[in-house]
Amino acid sequence: MSPGGPGAKRAALALTPGSRVRLRSAGPGDEAIESVGTFRGLVSIAGDNALAIELDGPPPEEKGRLRLVPIPALLAIDILEAAKAEEEKRSEPSPSPGYFG
Repeated sequence: MSPGGPGAKRAALALTPGSRVRLRSAGPGDEAIESVGTFRGLVSIAGDNALAIELDGPPPEEKGRLRLVPIPALLAIDILEAAKAEEEKRSEPSPSPGYFG
């Protein structure tokens, strides 16, 4: 049986801040709005949750702009590059010995 077979364990999937994403959300009429950028976190506005995305552009004037996409408006999220979760980053051993090492 191959390591990626049906019985293989998969890592837990999580959308972590710092991940590069492409998402499509409901727009005007039947159109979808595509947003490509870095996921910055979940934001609550008046009790409704939204994803905060720092846009990459184009157009150039959109680069760095924060877009809040309400959860109910999401159609699809593509994770282009996953960032490690904070717990995983902290659990890595330090590259050099500490004071008592």
